[in-house]
Amino acid sequence: MTGLVVAMDGPSGSGKSSVSRGVARALGLRYLDTGAMYRAMTWWMLRQGVDLADPGAIAARCGEPLIVSGTDPDSPAIHVDEVDVAGPIREADVTGSVSVVAAVPEVRARLVARQREIIGAGGIVVEGRDIGTVVCPGAAVKIYLTASAEARALRRSAELAGSTARAQQEAMARRDTLDSTRKADPLSMADGAVELDTTAMRLDEVIAEVLRLVAEQTGPGGPGGDRIRERT
Repeated sequence: MTGLVVAMDGPSGSGKSSVSRGVARALGLRYLDTGAMYRAMTWWMLRQGVDLADPGAIAARCGEPLIVSGTDPDSPAIHVDEVDVAGPIREADVTGSVSVVAAVPEVRARLVARQREIIGAGGIVVEGRDIGTVVCPGAAVKIYLTASAEARALRRSAELAGSTARAQQEAMARRDTLDSTRKADPLSMADGAVELDTTAMRLDEVIAEVLRLVAEQTGPGGPGGDRIRERT
């Protein structure tokens, strides 16, 4: 498994984080949350008072913050200029602005380059919105997680105190539109990816299914087996 890359894409609320961490634990792999990196960039922009309505202003400053992402699935960490921002990047102001910052090509170019450095020779489960299409199109296993809008909204509202499913569904619809229609690396299902609808599935069931797909894809004769052997 040392050369394995599992690319986990999908919209917010589909279960990417919990599933990716569970799969990484089960296989003894590293874990990378690329969305946290875009949130960290957004947090820094907001803190610096950058005008997020001006893509040029975002582009001009996106090279300044030092963003360091941990890869431990049991305690994923994210720091900006040595400040722990794991909590602040999940707050409403960041959530409401991250799609705007993530749409700026210069931001994506910088963070994708860093993500590829972290992935390196493999041994990692990577979650995001463009992993199988842009960041690591050669990943041995590509999964596209999805779920109904209602299920996604219920999951997200359960995670956020004071939030309602209706408010989350409206917010997710806006974010889905921004993420899937942006010019730079839009959210889409990669060629060769397996779509997995998690609407009616428990977390343990989804993890088990992904592990089955990994075994199927990377076993003898599996379509991903050659790519793993190339990396090891």
